[in-house]
Amino acid sequence: MEVVEGCRLPVLRRNQENEDEWPLAEILSVKDISGRKVFYVHYIDFNKRLDEWVTPERLDLKKIQFPKKEAKTPTKNGLPGSRPNSPERELKKTLDLSLHSSAAGIGKTIPTPKRKLEAVSLATQCSPVTPAAAAPEIPTPVYAQNGSARRPMPQVAGRKRKANCLGTDEDSQDSSDGIPSAPRMTGSLVSDRSHDDIVTRMKNIECIELGRHRLKPWYFSPYPQELTSLPVLYLCEFCLKYLKSLKCLQRHLTKCNLRHPPGNEIYRKGTISFFEIDGRKNKNYSQNLCLLAKCFLDHKTLYYDTDPFLFYVMTEYDCKGFHIVGYFSKEKESTEDYNVACILTLPPYQRRGYGKLLIEFSYELSKVEGKTGTPEKPLSDLGLLSYRSYWSQTILEILMELKSENGERPQITINEISELTSIKKEDVISTLQYLNLINYYKGQYILTLSEDIVEGHEKAMMKRHLRIDSKCLHFTPKDWSKRGKW
Repeated sequence: MEVVEGCRLPVLRRNQENEDEWPLAEILSVKDISGRKVFYVHYIDFNKRLDEWVTPERLDLKKIQFPKKEAKTPTKNGLPGSRPNSPERELKKTLDLSLHSSAAGIGKTIPTPKRKLEAVSLATQCSPVTPAAAAPEIPTPVYAQNGSARRPMPQVAGRKRKANCLGTDEDSQDSSDGIPSAPRMTGSLVSDRSHDDIVTRMKNIECIELGRHRLKPWYFSPYPQELTSLPVLYLCEFCLKYLKSLKCLQRHLTKCNLRHPPGNEIYRKGTISFFEIDGRKNKNYSQNLCLLAKCFLDHKTLYYDTDPFLFYVMTEYDCKGFHIVGYFSKEKESTEDYNVACILTLPPYQRRGYGKLLIEFSYELSKVEGKTGTPEKPLSDLGLLSYRSYWSQTILEILMELKSENGERPQITINEISELTSIKKEDVISTLQYLNLINYYKGQYILTLSEDIVEGHEKAMMKRHLRIDSKCLHFTPKDWSKRGKW
């Protein structure tokens, strides 16, 4: 029995609890190493960063599913043609057809329900409510009675899963969030899956050495072909130039004068600094940054035109220099209020609060610019979690600081929350819905904060030690629309 590309079968792997499991996987590639076959597998319904090479002993051949063949159809030159297809590829073809038929809607924002969530009062109890969808057009403030309430399970009204046009489940978004039905096709790292062939579905870099860290890439990145066969790819941690050997790196370091990212340092507090880098003035650095970022971002495609973009690189300082921790990019001019195009915290620095710090910094820039902003969609699975957490904590922080006047319930509007935080109104509404805080009572909107929500928020904020200090920001926004060329 020969195992070929496109086959599906259970494959042995260890889960997070270090237990053996046999998830279904698809064979993406087969190669021969010293007369022994190894198989590159993608675990169905798992993130692509878990894809790996496995030996034959880990395959359960008793439950193998061979790829189906397409019916022979005439080709352009009149000759019949057929090729094996996996079930997943057939599904993708169906999705592609549906996408082509709805191409006219690409890039348009799905409108949120026509509800004017203007003045809402802050309550500390959950009163009997009517579903918000049944609300009239213009509500007026209402005051709820005192009491305590249990926090119901968070639910989003009208939550729907959109067609997975990107081929990965992690990129699915809620249509109720005002998220575009399909990604925009411009950007320093563009959302696009037209390139998603068998080559780009496989990790091509084994290991990256960046300063004192060795990183295992999660996804494909289009580094030069001759570098993909190396056991380790070496990067200068200051200019991000890629080199094929440690000796080449050592020689490069004697010539490289950089000890921090190129560009202007616009923020410093303690050991944390942010540098603003113009994609036109520092093209090589920007492209190298995109190549590195693509190793850890599956939902974006590399795009070499970095001129319309600014890159904000967060660094940690020590006696050797400023070491890159993460970054985000943004368009110099965005017609859709995007304040982040791509955002990434490098794996050695994840789960340490740096992701939220990057997000907080992006909104701090928006405050200085006097705008509200939102990240480009779709977000990755980790990106969506980070933004949901940041939005929730920021909005709850505002609500809990409200003080009552004349013994009445404090009141605040959605627009006021948006202006105070620079979070776009649609994201404020979706977050309030996600937290299940918006209730509709006697023709009015109320926000209910239960004791569980308050306690959970206070515990989360105690763990959040890294915060942006606006006094340490030295940033003057530019009006790019008045410039002939970026």
